[in-house]
Amino acid sequence: MKGLLVLEDGSCWRGEAIGRPGTSFGEIVFNTAMSGYQEVLTDPSYAGQIVVMTAAHIGNYGVRASEAESDRVHVAGFVARDFPERWSGAGGEESLARYLDREGVVGLHGLDTRALVRRIRSEGAMRAGVSTEVDDSELLARVRESPPMIGSDLALSVSAATTAEYSPRGARELFRVAAIDYGMKRNIVRLLTAAGCRVKVYPATAPAERVLEDDPDGIFLSNGPGDPAALPGPIRTIERLVPRKPIFGICLGHQLLGLALGGTTFKLKFGHRGANHPVQDVGTGAVAITSQNHGFAVEAATLSSEVEATHVNLNDRTLEGFRHRTLPILAAQFHPEASPGPHDANVLFERFIGEMEKRRLREAR
Repeated sequence: MKGLLVLEDGSCWRGEAIGRPGTSFGEIVFNTAMSGYQEVLTDPSYAGQIVVMTAAHIGNYGVRASEAESDRVHVAGFVARDFPERWSGAGGEESLARYLDREGVVGLHGLDTRALVRRIRSEGAMRAGVSTEVDDSELLARVRESPPMIGSDLALSVSAATTAEYSPRGARELFRVAAIDYGMKRNIVRLLTAAGCRVKVYPATAPAERVLEDDPDGIFLSNGPGDPAALPGPIRTIERLVPRKPIFGICLGHQLLGLALGGTTFKLKFGHRGANHPVQDVGTGAVAITSQNHGFAVEAATLSSEVEATHVNLNDRTLEGFRHRTLPILAAQFHPEASPGPHDANVLFERFIGEMEKRRLREAR
């Protein structure tokens, strides 16, 4: 089955299609990870995006239910140099092609992804469409009519609709964490419950009063897709939460926290997506290799003097983390919960636990 990829700038790429026949639209981005493709597919932060994998062979160890980061695939389309027909893996349960078909996702391979990624790097992420149904001129017209990523409030569409609660795993309950879901990955809950936290997950639209009435020890702001500046409701909620409890925000949560603290955000040219991004701890000089997936960033210079940078991206010097100088507030642009990895930055969860512990000790005096 033949497939077609058309970018907003008019460039056209043809290949072999797998997955579900059809037509879909999204922002074209690339991910540099060599594994973890199922985690990419099921990460809600990829909603509204057609993802190009830079690794040559994707799908060679199959997929299995336990490696999904949410209950469904969120990408708008999936592209690689080669999706092997045969796969092998100790825990694999089905092929990537069958998985994409069952999840209703159009996949495309057999095209020059090196040239495609170079175009995205030079021209920037842009709108695109992938199809097995229409010709290039019709697809281009529909791409240019599709909504851009700037101004999109996709986090509201992928967030949980109701609250859910998770008990600590294999340990007594130490802390209660309120996690606001803007597109949260399952591994976040796994790490918090493994650390002895009871986790209650709230929808992105939950008001501050609803979160605080359960009197959590700390508040976690999750990852998610879209433009952070398009979420005025969640930003106002975070503004009300800031002085009340220890807070830890990652990815979109980092950006929303930055906006709530008076900063601004901007769209990166082609974003940071992959499992090999070097991030330096400003205080210690230590460098962690991190997993990332974001197209927007906080403008460091716009944050108030009450906020200090804690981490910086060594590729482009963008802000990767900050903390409040007097309040127990931490934020990281990268993914310290990265699944399948790397795990260099998992220590940030320990810092969040430490802030909740310090707050409890102060209140007990």
